[in-house]
Amino acid sequence: MSETPGSEFVIPAALLARIYAQSRAEFPSECCGYLRGRGADMRLYPCKNFMDKLHAMDPETYPRTSANGYNFGGRELMEFTRAFDGDDPPTIIYHSHPRVGAYFSAEDEAAALAAGYPVDYLVVDAQEHEIAGAVLFRRVRDVGPGAYVEVARFPGEAR
Repeated sequence: MSETPGSEFVIPAALLARIYAQSRAEFPSECCGYLRGRGADMRLYPCKNFMDKLHAMDPETYPRTSANGYNFGGRELMEFTRAFDGDDPPTIIYHSHPRVGAYFSAEDEAAALAAGYPVDYLVVDAQEHEIAGAVLFRRVRDVGPGAYVEVARFPGEAR
């Protein structure tokens, strides 16, 4: 299957709707998960945000909570990392930003650079009464700030 120019930035509407639904359901916490595949073959893997659990265990190492951070772990993290060894690796990690907008924060960039996963990052703008949209970021340089740049925007939807 050949892709049209720019199709690497296409997220099927049905999957984007499911990501938005997860963002609404987990609001005011950040939601998280990942996508595998591209275009029409893309699949969604929602994950549990472990940030509150990590913060409770060690608040000094993990000062953030699910209100302003995400971290998926356990079986979901194992499945995610193992998928890079197969023919169908993850292509996008997503998370929501409750109340603060869809931008790639310094914390997002530092975590992405440290992890080194060869994926794009989708950030959802989750507001009190709407999902205001989402922005896809891609790594363009080896180190930041500015290692990740906006490559696509997606429209939001009312709650």
